[in-house]
Amino acid sequence: MSRKNSGFAADLAAGIDLSNEAAPARRSGIATNVLTGRANRLADLASGAVVTRTHELVDPARCRMWAGHNREYALLNEQRCEDLIESIKAQGRQEIPAIVRRVVGDPDYDFEVICGARRHWTISWLRSHNYPEFKFLVDVREIGDEEAFRLADIENRARDDLTDLERARDYLRALDAYYEGRQKTMAERLKVSESWLTRYLDLARLPAELTRAFTEPQELGVRNAIALKALMKPEDRRERAFQEAGRLAKVQADTGQAMPVLEVIKALTLAVDPPKRSGSPKKSGKPETVTGAGGKPILRIEGADRKGVRLTLLSKGGATREEADEAIRKVLDQHWA
Repeated sequence: MSRKNSGFAADLAAGIDLSNEAAPARRSGIATNVLTGRANRLADLASGAVVTRTHELVDPARCRMWAGHNREYALLNEQRCEDLIESIKAQGRQEIPAIVRRVVGDPDYDFEVICGARRHWTISWLRSHNYPEFKFLVDVREIGDEEAFRLADIENRARDDLTDLERARDYLRALDAYYEGRQKTMAERLKVSESWLTRYLDLARLPAELTRAFTEPQELGVRNAIALKALMKPEDRRERAFQEAGRLAKVQADTGQAMPVLEVIKALTLAVDPPKRSGSPKKSGKPETVTGAGGKPILRIEGADRKGVRLTLLSKGGATREEADEAIRKVLDQHWA
């Protein structure tokens, strides 16, 4: 036996396992790292550096919408939630939890949804359309109403699918509910400017007598509110705006054709401030065509002199009889002595 082999045999006789000599040290190091990691985790939790959340998978039927939710749940449909439906189907689950709080004293519900109406609607829809295995992922919080309002506002402020009108009405409700009508205080809590908040509140305050002119009021934006607010003073202008809004609402209902928002605003503005009559009748110039909803021609004013007004009734232009009656009435109001 060689010298090298005799040394190896001696080691074996002494009971030394050369193949695993460093293993105890490695195991000791792993155990130390695990304990250190747990200690660091506990220290982070104690200091507030890490916040734990309680996530649960629940039946959406056991969740109700919070009364202060800023989205009109009844307006949700397959079209408005199409992107979310496809995303959840592709992922096989809801990725982002909705924010909820527990309900006490209501046998029909366990939670109410603070943020996540579209997620709730989508999971409910999927469960009733061949995906019964999907559940509603929620983040359970313990928060009060004012904090819940601010939390929902922060989450939804940048979302395009939440309309300006929905957000505006939510702000108007919250102004009295949480801030005693103090707009400055509300702006400070939301970390926005007062002028920014004012534009939304102006939109929410538009009277129903005016907004009925729009077949889809949800299409109104904060920029539209500036032009519409200007029609509300003084009282005689406001009344003319209300009358025109009623007429436009009837025309659109009768024809089944919705006018674009900007066309409605233009019609309201013309009704409130009709073109001023000049001191003497119009003797020359290009003919003026009067149009109705959708730009359809009604009549053409050829000119006017001391003998009267010459006009052509464009009965084949596509406008309705009601629009023609209204157009002729306006000509009479403008030119009848």
